[in-house]
Formats: sequence, C-alpha cells, structure tokens
Amino acid sequence: MDRALKRPARPPLPRNVRLLIGMRAVRSVGQGAMVAAFTLYLHALGWSGTAIGAVLMGALLFGTLLTIIVGPLSDHGGRRTFLLGYDLVQALVALIAMTTTTPWLLVVAAVIGGFGRGANGSAGPFSPVEQAWLAIELPMLRRGSVFSVNSAVGFLGMGIGALLAALPALWLGHSLTADDYRLLFVLPLAGSLASFTLMWLAREPAVHAPPRPRDDSAPKIRREENRLLAKLVLANSLNGLGIGLIGPLIAYWFAIKFQRGLVDIGPGLALAFIVGAMGSFIAGAASRRYGIMNTVLWMRGLGIVLLVAMPLLPWFWPAMALYIARGATNRGTGGVRQALAAGLTRVERRGLASSLQNISIQLPRAIGPAIGGWLFHAGYLTLPFLLGAALQLGYLVLYAHFFGHMDVAQARES
Repeated sequence: MDRALKRPARPPLPRNVRLLIGMRAVRSVGQGAMVAAFTLYLHALGWSGTAIGAVLMGALLFGTLLTIIVGPLSDHGGRRTFLLGYDLVQALVALIAMTTTTPWLLVVAAVIGGFGRGANGSAGPFSPVEQAWLAIELPMLRRGSVFSVNSAVGFLGMGIGALLAALPALWLGHSLTADDYRLLFVLPLAGSLASFTLMWLAREPAVHAPPRPRDDSAPKIRREENRLLAKLVLANSLNGLGIGLIGPLIAYWFAIKFQRGLVDIGPGLALAFIVGAMGSFIAGAASRRYGIMNTVLWMRGLGIVLLVAMPLLPWFWPAMALYIARGATNRGTGGVRQALAAGLTRVERRGLASSLQNISIQLPRAIGPAIGGWLFHAGYLTLPFLLGAALQLGYLVLYAHFFGHMDVAQARES
C-alpha cells in the first residue's frame, strides 16, 4: 500500500487562523507597493536621503512604542478590538497621504501608517497580537509550518503590490511624477478596509491559563523564561540594526546608485518578495527535518554573503539578482523564528514574548534608516551594506550560542 495512504490527514486550519492569514494577504499588497514606491515618492518631492531616513526612523520608533504597550495588554484579551482599530487607522492615514502633500500631514501619516517599512502583511506594531493569537489556535507541532505559510502569504502579497506599483509607469511610458505616486495609496487603503472586514468575521477565543502547581516551580519557570527572553532581545538587537541600515531604503539605494526608476525597481522587488515566499516554504520544510536552528544558520549565513556582494557589483540587474536571491535566504526564516519566540514562554505570557521579539528588532531597526540615509546622502553607497553584514553575523553567532541546544517548539507545552 502506498505510504501516502497510511498518513493520517491533517485537520483543517481553524477558522480564525484562515481569517488571520487572509488579513495578512490583503494587507500585504498595499505594504509591498509602499516598500517599492514610498521612498521614491519622497525623492520625487525633493526630500533628501537624510530626511527620508528620518521619516522612516520616526515610523519605526512610533511602531515600537505601540508594540511595547499593545503586546502585554493583549495577554488580557481584546485582540480582536486591537486589530479592528489598527485597520481603521491605517485606512485613515492612507486616505490622508493620497489627498495631500502638505509636509507635516504627510509625515504624520507616514509615521502612523509605517509606509515603506515592509511589515510583510502583518499588523505592524500590532503584529504580536496576531502572532499570539495564531499560537493559541495552533498545536505545537503545526506552529512552525503554519507560521511559515503565513509569512509566505505576506511575501506573495507584497510581491503583487510591488508589481502593481510599477504598472502605472509602464502604462504612462515615463517616470512617475509626485502626483502619480499619490494614486498608489489606494492600495494600502483598500487592503486595510478588506482586512477590517475579515477581522469583523473572526471571533476571539477565550484563553484560560492552565492551573499551575502551588509549589515553587512557577517562579522558577518564570525566571527561566525571562532569561531566554533577555537572550532573544540581545541577539535581535544586532539583527534589527543590521536590517534597518539598508532594508527600508533599498528602493532609494537602487534609484541613486543606478539611476533607475520604479518601472525597473518595482518588478525587481516583486520578484524578491515572491522568492522570499518560496524561502518561507523551504524554511518551514527544512525546520521540520533539520530543526529551526540549523535552518536559520544556513539560510541567514548565505544571506550575509549575498549582502556583502551586492553593493560591489557595478550593474543594476546583477545587483538586483543578488537582492532577489537574498529574499529567499533572509526573509524565508521569519516564520520559523517567530515560532521559536512563541515557544519561549507559557501561553499566558505569549503576547509578551511576541512583543519582545518585535520590539528588540524594531527599536534598533528604527535607528538604522537615519544612519543609512545619511551615509547614502553623503555618497557612501557600500559602507551601510558592510556594516549591516557585520551586525547580522554577530546576530547569528549569538543566536546559535543562546539557542543552539534547544528545541523550543517541542520542549514547551502550549
């Protein structure tokens, strides 16, 4: 008999999980368009690299502040309300950005909306709410694969969004003007409204913490969880700064280094996101066979090599090809790393764990665009890549040292 016939069929994903993944899909289209277009829009308005980096930094800092507040609060319930409110605010700021170029209004909309930061379809600073909700709905053994699928869906949507952002330039046959760019904000507006509709259909599950023994084991477990979370924060801080130096400014870097517009940059970024989705599926499968740690080390290690090589190439498409390939290696591990973070604590502290996972990346990442934008504006088009590679190498070393002998997803009860 065929072995496949002997395998028990996996139960379908819970309804709430399907809705959360659907929300990521519809949000990600607008986010992908903004990654491709937002810094180029500010460039078309005449903003300097330093000013562009400062706006991106403000958006990331604001998002970090909200994450600090929202993540722990979500452990006490109200996840559905948080996510409904997030999507309504996102729709409002997209509408503002689409209808005005007044600098202070545009800055406020960009800071609140996080335009250009690329949240992979997640709810930005509210993403710990989503991650904790997913972890509650899923058994331990399914988290790695479902988190990877969730991440892959976001990358696919961002790829579609980046491609849609480039279509007006193809239709018009010329580089987009500032007024042309403003029309692209209809994509995050529509995505936010669609996401709100899907969340309206969801029903938040009641979560009850399992009874704990009355002896001294609970404080001991809590101290161990805190040690693990502190290690995660330290490692992630290097990763976040390394990402922030380049990631939010990548479209701007391609524009100033190679004098290319959205018609070339948009499809390239779209391919990078789609390859990132493939990388997420690969990482999910590899983590089941080889473990999360080996998957992260090999894939992120290759990504560091590509990051170093990318700015050394003097031609646009070869450099873009390395960026596309790096999409699979670097972005692909996001889902399995989220699954690892979700398994570091017990269920009643999962919002806190997801928040620290995000904050420890976002806060140093917020500093990166200001430094990278200033260096790019000063003509140092290679140095941010080398600094980013060194920081991400340090992250991998710490990640392996702190979690190399752990299989968190299987060691903790959900």
